[in-house]
Amino acid sequence: MTYMEEIGARAQKASRLMNKLGQRDKNRGLIACAEALVKQQDRLIAANEEDIRRAKESGMKPSLVDRLMITPERIAGMAEGIRQVALLEDPIGEMISMKVRPNGLEIGQKRVPLGVIGIIYESRPNVTADAFALCFKTGNATILRGGKDAIHSNKEIADVIRESLEAGKLPSDSIILVEDTSHETAAEMMRLNRYIDVLIPRGGAGLIHTVLENSTVPAIETGTGNCHIYIDESADINMAVPIIVNAKTQRLGVCNACESLVVHSAAAAEAVPAVCDALSAKGVEIRGDARVQSLDRRIVPASEEDWGKEYLDAIISLKIVDSLDEAIEHINRYNTKHSESIITRDYESALRFQNEIDAAAVYVNASTRFTDGFEFGFGAEIGISTQKLHARGPMGLLALTTTKYVINGHGQVRE
Repeated sequence: MTYMEEIGARAQKASRLMNKLGQRDKNRGLIACAEALVKQQDRLIAANEEDIRRAKESGMKPSLVDRLMITPERIAGMAEGIRQVALLEDPIGEMISMKVRPNGLEIGQKRVPLGVIGIIYESRPNVTADAFALCFKTGNATILRGGKDAIHSNKEIADVIRESLEAGKLPSDSIILVEDTSHETAAEMMRLNRYIDVLIPRGGAGLIHTVLENSTVPAIETGTGNCHIYIDESADINMAVPIIVNAKTQRLGVCNACESLVVHSAAAAEAVPAVCDALSAKGVEIRGDARVQSLDRRIVPASEEDWGKEYLDAIISLKIVDSLDEAIEHINRYNTKHSESIITRDYESALRFQNEIDAAAVYVNASTRFTDGFEFGFGAEIGISTQKLHARGPMGLLALTTTKYVINGHGQVRE
């Protein structure tokens, strides 16, 4: 049995034990893990410092170093996310439907765990805690394979959680971290369909495409984020500017950050200089075509690649259009089906934008940064799905369940 097969077998065994746990035991385990992370924060930060040191030495750009960093505030956020999950209603065991057939059979549909969930992710230590919480609450075991950049942080978080579960006499193998971060273990994990029921990649476009193209385990696409904000001709520019600044600069290295702006030509003369003032003050480079550059000398030339690029950096593209139709066409052509927003005073434009934009989350007069499991009231998220089967958008508890039919009879046979 290989290293990954052994992990798979352990997780599968744990998933069967998890299936026997009631809501009270799962919530008890989650609260204990949240408290342990806070109590052990010095241990987590010390491990993270090693990851940060190596990241800086390797030349990792600041926005990605920020994404890797653990602070007391972020540990508190991880713990709060776990507590929020504990407070949520447990979906497992819910009877979605029940009907009686003419032959007397009672046929019901019941919500059940997926089983073993594998997650391959990059440089985001908080994913370790978030993924565990959601999987544990839904009775799933999880195999986590993080990137080498965060291995010390991920290992320490997983160890604290496992120790807490063991102390509470709960299945510690409900969370298993793959400590070998080689490409070979990732490739083997993608083929571990004997043990893993679903695989979720979280990271850049390269990782996601690799998993989707090579996995024999059913995979859920969690997308990269070329998120747009469109300033409509009727937009309140005083509203638009702070929304754009928030969406772009609150955190640069996240998938729900705004990477592309689209501006109606009727609003461009006022909107473009105002946006450039605000973003330039934050150190953001704006890239646009000749039409955009004619409105502000700070705008640098854009290439075709810029319209569809997820920068994860202090760079944004800006495109001028002459109609709502052109804006929708441009966004649907270049977006990654993640999150899009319109700033408008016009009700019909808002409705059309929400109806016609193909994305997991479509906003009116709000920042794209809200596309997040915590902000949506899920407590945490396993990822943000940009596909249409079986989940879309921030994936909370329900996205980690499936259903089975339960049938009650009293001696019926089929004629």
